[in-house]
Amino acid sequence: MVHFFGGSTKAITPDNLKSAVTAPCRYEPSINNVFNDFANHYQMAVVPTRSLKPQDKALVERYVSIIYTRVYSRLRNQTFFSLEDLNAAIRKYVDEHNQILFQGKDYNRQQLFEREEKSLLNPLPADPFDIKHYKKVTVMKNSHVQLRGDHHYYSVPYRYIGEQVKLIYSRKEISVYFKGERVAYHLRNYQKYKYTTVKDHLPSQHQFVMDWSPEKFLSWAGGIDMVVKEYIQKVRDSKNYPEQAYKSCVGILSIVRKSGKEQLIAACSKGNELGVYNYTFIKKVIENGYALQSTQDDHKQPALPFHENVRGRDYYQ
Repeated sequence: MVHFFGGSTKAITPDNLKSAVTAPCRYEPSINNVFNDFANHYQMAVVPTRSLKPQDKALVERYVSIIYTRVYSRLRNQTFFSLEDLNAAIRKYVDEHNQILFQGKDYNRQQLFEREEKSLLNPLPADPFDIKHYKKVTVMKNSHVQLRGDHHYYSVPYRYIGEQVKLIYSRKEISVYFKGERVAYHLRNYQKYKYTTVKDHLPSQHQFVMDWSPEKFLSWAGGIDMVVKEYIQKVRDSKNYPEQAYKSCVGILSIVRKSGKEQLIAACSKGNELGVYNYTFIKKVIENGYALQSTQDDHKQPALPFHENVRGRDYYQ
């Protein structure tokens, strides 16, 4: 709407539909967060119609009827195969509608808008509005939060570890808020199971003690077997920052409770051999029963078949 007009109005008056007004009130209606963000972006005040007062929207209801007749009725029997084609057809009939002269007047809607209304609009911001989404999450011990839909991790200053924060994100960016204050900002990244990290957010860059640390995981792994310890060290070394490896380390070392030490040791040995260092690899190796099977196959000595051309050890006595 505002981009079609080339500017935004001082106020916008919606009906009391839920996507605009979450709680109607004659004096202080509660506006939907996304709709309120939209209005703020374009510097518009939201002034909803009063409930059960049809006179507040009589004019717009009349225009809906006119547009239905002059635009929709001319399109309803046509078939479109793309949104672009449909929008082009709508634009064509809307332009025709705006060029029709008012009854008893020598000017049309387009001329009236250009002459009296366009100069009253606010200029548009540099960027169009991008819908924002809201989610509450807890900052993990690796000083990151996860955007679950994307399965991507974003760093938060370490002093907020264990705190509940609010994520406000759009298609392009993510902001992290704690008690109304923005504490982290990132461009959105859609790569799954990857990390977007600001170096200064992490405990490893500061004198700060926490439950999770590289030493804790190496000690835990060493208590299982040196092969596992070597693997955990390689998992740690494969990341840019130690905190990015913490969740993988927890997942790998926790496998011992479900599958046992032998399975984990064999899987880590196979990972060291192939140079693959992550939780998903270890999990798949164990689930497919490949860990112990491959280890047992490695220890089997092939038996020589009996054959008359094989002299045997007695020949050399």
